[in-house]
Amino acid sequence: MRKFIFCASLASAIAFSAAASAQTVGIAASKKGSIYDRSATAIAKVATNKGGLNATIRNFDSPNVYIPAINKGQVDFGLANRHEVTIAVEGKEHFEGRKHTNLRAVAIMYPLRSVFFVKKDSDIKTIRDLKGKTMPGGYVAHKVILMLMDAVLATEGMTQKDFGSQVPVPNVVAGGNAFIAGKTDGFLFAIGGPKTREANAKHGIRALLMENTPENLAAIRKFMPTSYLRLEKPGKASPGVVAPGYSMAYDALVFGHKGTSDEAAYKLAKAMHDNKADMAKAFPVLNMFNQKSMVKDFGPVQWHPGAIKFYKEKGLWPPKQ
Repeated sequence: MRKFIFCASLASAIAFSAAASAQTVGIAASKKGSIYDRSATAIAKVATNKGGLNATIRNFDSPNVYIPAINKGQVDFGLANRHEVTIAVEGKEHFEGRKHTNLRAVAIMYPLRSVFFVKKDSDIKTIRDLKGKTMPGGYVAHKVILMLMDAVLATEGMTQKDFGSQVPVPNVVAGGNAFIAGKTDGFLFAIGGPKTREANAKHGIRALLMENTPENLAAIRKFMPTSYLRLEKPGKASPGVVAPGYSMAYDALVFGHKGTSDEAAYKLAKAMHDNKADMAKAFPVLNMFNQKSMVKDFGPVQWHPGAIKFYKEKGLWPPKQ
């Protein structure tokens, strides 16, 4: 019995020592209630429990707030979409004149799918029916949402000027809150995001999906060049999707900066690759995570050498897409 107690105590001491000595890294994510916050929480959990890192979450208003912090090396990792990281590196759009060339891609998480949501019993049946309605607007701390709205509206030849009015909000979570509070007729959000679940529980929601046509693809790519149309089907993981249709989708990724240690980037990529089931259990959207598609050629966005080392070991480098 004494031997057993001693061994158990020794094992606990070793485990505690390993956890204490693990490199601490920060992962930047958007506000609570966002798809990035839940994703970052799931990734941090596997990185800490199984990846040899001590990962903590740092919440900001949006990626356009924390991308500069990561570029300066103030945070190790962050979550954003491919387009926003690309324009940050290039110094375009809302990063005009400010090139964030220290950013480095680490892993692709899943396709982010943005659509407008309305109440399920609303007379708004299509994107075109949003004309004259009250919608969130402004997004002063989350400017990529303006581009996403413009892209989806463009499939019907519309702009935000076609709304009847707009309620100013700082970020995408606040836009969802405005809808839940009854201040707007709809809101734009990612399918499967926590705020869509809250809105569905409160009101019952319906996603305004689109058709898969060359014209619609061309329309969304004027604003989001790397986006594509993705078939969505009803299911528990997609509240608001009540019938098959197409969303605007684009890659969401984990990224770091050139000063993020090779070891940390390697371990984070490996933790994600090896623990999909655990990540998906923590946040079901990560069921869309595909280990074979963790890396692509992102053009001007460079990949972190620590992540590249892992992908070479798995035969995923150079990217085949």
